[in-house]
Amino acid sequence: MTTTAIFGAGVMGETLVSGLIRSGRTPSDLVVTGRTPEKVNALAERHGVRVLANPEAADVADTLVLCVKPQDMAALLDEIHDHVAPGNAVISLAAGITTEFLESRLPEGTSVIRVMPNTPALVDQGMAGISPGSHCTDDHLAEAEALLSSCGRVVRLAEKHLDAVTAISGSGPAYIFYVVEAMIEAGVVLGLPRATATELVVQTLYGAATMLKETREHPTVLREQVSSPGGTTVAALRQLDDHKVRAAFVTAIEAAAARSKQLASGQV
Repeated sequence: MTTTAIFGAGVMGETLVSGLIRSGRTPSDLVVTGRTPEKVNALAERHGVRVLANPEAADVADTLVLCVKPQDMAALLDEIHDHVAPGNAVISLAAGITTEFLESRLPEGTSVIRVMPNTPALVDQGMAGISPGSHCTDDHLAEAEALLSSCGRVVRLAEKHLDAVTAISGSGPAYIFYVVEAMIEAGVVLGLPRATATELVVQTLYGAATMLKETREHPTVLREQVSSPGGTTVAALRQLDDHKVRAAFVTAIEAAAARSKQLASGQV
């Protein structure tokens, strides 16, 4: 069995560790690293995985998964550069870090994969976009896909599309939570207890998402099924259209994609 080292003991690092173990990986085949000893040791104790320093983890790993913050990536790559062997796969989950950036700081010919995950991976419902670097093999790309599939869905894309992926699925959960907050507040304004409004909204969201996934109907079709002529839904949707909510969402997502592009080009 191959050894996978996960560099970074934060939320996404632990999400991957727990997802891999649930999908059948043996804990002893997993290695974690982290800057905070208390955090990384607690993670290791919870899941039964090994803890090593960055260079030693790179030495023993066949697959290196980089889960550090973007601003910490250059220092990590410098630290592990001499410990990455030919045939290793390096998978980066850091936002805005390009495969070109990774390849320029790793040994020539290293197989690199860039990933844009999202937070629903915490509940095994993640959506990740993955893109191969210029030296990435088909086997390594398939390996990255399997790794991310342990906590959600995966789609393969050319790297030029990852800014759009970042804007839609990477940041997307925040847009949904934003709408949910507004719907709950509306329920409170209309006199509902907050707990009741929350239950109504969350289950409605879950039900609507399940309908989209299981019926495979276009959202316009499903929306029209709820929208009786002259009814309550049409009255509400008219207000959303009058306030240009649809256009605002498109503009917001374009802004997120533009910011992702700035981060990838090194603009803070």
